[in-house]
Amino acid sequence: MKYLIYTAAFSSLMFFWGCSETSEYKRMEKRELASGERNDSLFLGVYFGMTSKKFYAHCWEMNKKELIKEGLNNSSVEYIPRELKAPGKMYFYPKFWEDKIYEMPVSFSYDAWAPWNKELFADSLQLDVRQMFESWYGKGFIEIKHPVRGSVFVKMDGNRRISIWKEDDRVVRASFTDVPIEKIVEAQLAEQKAKVKQGAQ
Repeated sequence: MKYLIYTAAFSSLMFFWGCSETSEYKRMEKRELASGERNDSLFLGVYFGMTSKKFYAHCWEMNKKELIKEGLNNSSVEYIPRELKAPGKMYFYPKFWEDKIYEMPVSFSYDAWAPWNKELFADSLQLDVRQMFESWYGKGFIEIKHPVRGSVFVKMDGNRRISIWKEDDRVVRASFTDVPIEKIVEAQLAEQKAKVKQGAQ
């Protein structure tokens, strides 16, 4: 299974969280991280801290049970969530740090989407995904206005942040992030970038 190529959407959202120091999101993040609570469960038995070996073995078992199958171009996992209001698909593949899952990008789309089928546009799908996630993880999503992506629904429970936004008229994306690990990854990337810049001088 190949690594999923992540779009700029995820990095742009990461930038947004970092810049919104006075936002409602930042207040929520500060409160949840201060709680010391950990919520590592994601979905389908996948969790933060799961090694790549365990993830592949787990997906292999789910595939044999026909609960999931390989996604497009063999670069993701395809799952059919029954909770959506119209038939659709969910694609996911994790990001690893030190061989452990710390982020799970996900994308959703309705099967019958078409340019003339306005009721199945991403506006409706985003609300549908939020409602499905509320049934999975509880209520508490807040709406944040992103300068590029528009409305982003976000919820934090301890270390786990869940974000939902529209990619375009058809696709809705979501991301599950272990925020404390994300901050470590960001710090390491910033350090590496600084060393490269220093070496180039």
